[in-house]
Amino acid sequence: MTAAEKTVIEPKKSGTKPPDMFKVLLLNDDFTPMEFVVVVLERFFSKSREQATQIMLKVHREGQAVCGIYPKDIAETKMEQVVAFSRQNEHPLRCVMEEM
Repeated sequence: MTAAEKTVIEPKKSGTKPPDMFKVLLLNDDFTPMEFVVVVLERFFSKSREQATQIMLKVHREGQAVCGIYPKDIAETKMEQVVAFSRQNEHPLRCVMEEM
């Protein structure tokens, strides 16, 4: 065998790493109606009515629940959209993000 026949070419690994991911959470309060929370989950997190209801109940029972996991910029945007929509509708619903 010649040297060329013995050469093994390995794929070059990309220098980019996946982005850091963040959990977006809704926090329970005593004032925001449950139906409004369901609407928020459907509108901003693309949840079905059933999924949104399950998440809303978890927020109600446990004080918070994860709505989705996103790269930082998307998580920030979703959080800002939820807070703005809540304030426009005069609800104190809180939305936060946590790094995973």
